[in-house]
Amino acid sequence: MSASRTPGHSRLTKAHKLSVAGVATLGAAALAFSLVPAGAGEAETVAMAPVAWTQAVDGAQSKTVQQHLTAQHVVADKQAKATAEAAALKSREVKEAASRAAARKPVYANNLDGWIKESLSIMKQKSIPGSYHGLYKNIMRESSGNPRAINNWDINAKNGVPSIGLLQVIRPTFLAYHVPGTPKDQYHPVANIVAAANYAADRYGSIDNVNSAY
Repeated sequence: MSASRTPGHSRLTKAHKLSVAGVATLGAAALAFSLVPAGAGEAETVAMAPVAWTQAVDGAQSKTVQQHLTAQHVVADKQAKATAEAAALKSREVKEAASRAAARKPVYANNLDGWIKESLSIMKQKSIPGSYHGLYKNIMRESSGNPRAINNWDINAKNGVPSIGLLQVIRPTFLAYHVPGTPKDQYHPVANIVAAANYAADRYGSIDNVNSAY
């Protein structure tokens, strides 16, 4: 007997059933999607991304600043070290120069021989003529080699300007012919000699040309 069909109903084939299932699945997916607020995931991504980016930039900037400060400190340390080394070198050079100058400077004996030799050295620097013999003979005639000798009886003494020292120089003559670099002390042996030699050079051409009171 053949099966009877209920009026108004159609028979679904296998293909139709699959189509209906597909539509139902899509509908469920659409419904699930509609339950999530529009743009929620998007907003979350947008909100979080700048924070992460800012933290990364701040960290990079902090690292850059730290590196810059470290570099500045290194440069400052190098400059300070270079300055200290230059100062130490300069100080050492000054001390060495002073030491060499002291080594070159002759030491003269504190006696007539030393006074004459020191006087000749100064006279040479100042272009004042004279010899050891010329100085010595005049010194022995005038004061016998006594730097404290003073003449209290001649005309100069009566005029209030006695002859003083190794070469018996009066005060006005000593001051007029005083050689810079020597003491302004009429009794000082070297100052007395070079002032007298300077005067003799001006008046007689050289102390060597003086053979009597001058």
